[in-house]
Amino acid sequence: MILTIYYDGQFWIGVIEYHENGRLKAYRYVFGTEPNDTEVWEFVNNRLPKIIQSRKQIGIADRKKLKKKVNPKRLQRKVAKEMQKSGISTKAQEAIKKEIEQRKRETKKLQKERNEALKQRKWELKKQKAKQKHKGR
Repeated sequence: MILTIYYDGQFWIGVIEYHENGRLKAYRYVFGTEPNDTEVWEFVNNRLPKIIQSRKQIGIADRKKLKKKVNPKRLQRKVAKEMQKSGISTKAQEAIKKEIEQRKRETKKLQKERNEALKQRKWELKKQKAKQKHKGR
């Protein structure tokens, strides 16, 4: 699991990249103001597990590379480069977009069901009023 916190020009945002069952899942959390160490620690210990459990995300296929021994100096350069790098990975962005699209589809489906129920209710009321008028009440 990788937590990346960056400033997007307006808010401080945390992106969580989570590998599970060979799939990469990414979650986005808006901190607002710059979080201090205790806020980040509290987020990781308390809110992060709830976020991961509450959101049902399919994720994207994650291709694992074969691990081979890396030269320690190369590894040190790579770590330094990662520390300098800011922002989120494109795979994480893709996973977040998929999650947003999935939520949109679910919301659209629920809204359609509500509208159909409302139309049905209005139709029933209309028929009921017509019957009452027909009976002369």
